[in-house]
Amino acid sequence: MKLSHLSETLIGSEIVKLGSEIKEKIRQGARIYNFTVGDFDPSIFPIPKELEDEIVEAYRKHFTNYPAAEGNLDLREALHHFIKESEGLDYGTNEILVASGGRPLIYGVFRAICDKGDKVIYAVPSWNNNHYTHFVGGEHIVIEATEATNFMPTANDIRPFIKEATLLSLCSPQNPTGTTFRKEELEAICDMVLEENKRRGETEKKLFVMYDQMYWQLTYGDIHHYNPVSLRPEMREYTIFIDAVSKVFAATGVRVGWGMGPASVIAKMKSILTHIGSWAPMAEQKAVAKFLTDREAIKKYLTHYKAELEERLRRIHAGFMQLKKEGLPVEAIAPEAAIYLTIKLDLAGRKTSDGKTLENQSEVTAYILNAAGLAVVPFYAFGTSKQSPWYRLSVGTCKKEEIDEMISKLREALNQLS
Repeated sequence: MKLSHLSETLIGSEIVKLGSEIKEKIRQGARIYNFTVGDFDPSIFPIPKELEDEIVEAYRKHFTNYPAAEGNLDLREALHHFIKESEGLDYGTNEILVASGGRPLIYGVFRAICDKGDKVIYAVPSWNNNHYTHFVGGEHIVIEATEATNFMPTANDIRPFIKEATLLSLCSPQNPTGTTFRKEELEAICDMVLEENKRRGETEKKLFVMYDQMYWQLTYGDIHHYNPVSLRPEMREYTIFIDAVSKVFAATGVRVGWGMGPASVIAKMKSILTHIGSWAPMAEQKAVAKFLTDREAIKKYLTHYKAELEERLRRIHAGFMQLKKEGLPVEAIAPEAAIYLTIKLDLAGRKTSDGKTLENQSEVTAYILNAAGLAVVPFYAFGTSKQSPWYRLSVGTCKKEEIDEMISKLREALNQLS
């Protein structure tokens, strides 16, 4: 039965496919070190107790009706104060839109800005830009970022395509790489956008930037998060931010996200999402509004939570560096932010102990899963070429006592190759 062109041409998720394989292996009793999901094991990383208590209390007070379409006023006021204090960005309540996490807000950005055939610039690897561009019938302008820039796009990468583009999608800290923009590079991108919009004048459609900063509070060491509007205040007119409680408070299931941007764009996004009904639940909105005022609880939670994430990332990175030192074909980028480590498994063309050649990266992924029990997501699931030997490793479900064991199993699997 033939259905819509959109549904007939949607690309299946490599992450979902890999996840199904992992679940089946676990069901059959296999020992799997699952580093695939960009989510958290609540037994390891629970949400803040204060937030949990506020959610329970909100339900007890029967906050179970429809929330305001743009997000409850008390939550938008709390976000206004929280964002101004924590990030120095001053957005009024009419410039903030609340939804059930970041995904509907990203969809709303694409729908509000892009017409069919409009050019959308995004780098790969990146999360879901290819799918959202497909949803709106946009023209994909894909930049394949490289190891040389920690897989972040540069102004020089973007410049050849800027004159006809409608939307530039940026993310920092980046999913899947866990890497970030350096100040100078983001400034150069902002200057280029401002120059281009000045060139377009009053009648031509402007170039907007969607800035996904879902992980902005999860930076490590001397890494600092930068955003377009703080660096170049003139970018306020062209930037839409995406943020949420999902990652910063290990609250992926709480489903409260927010977008910030020019009131005119936010109003159009609200109209679009009203018809979809992607509101954050009333009780959770009430709870988040109260929790965001408890600065001491937030500070205490983040201090512990970030330390636990960073320890896992650095220990796994150290393990990969040791494997590399032993002459094994692996690499890893030093942790910068988020819950992700970028690793390289350069095994294509090598032979297994039974003489089978690993012909491509898909076979490498399967070999590592079967021989080492290590489940990680290949970068080609995030839009890169199928030949890319790089992977995302996520530590949201990682138990610290399993790290040395996982590295040992990987060592054994690598040493079996010739």
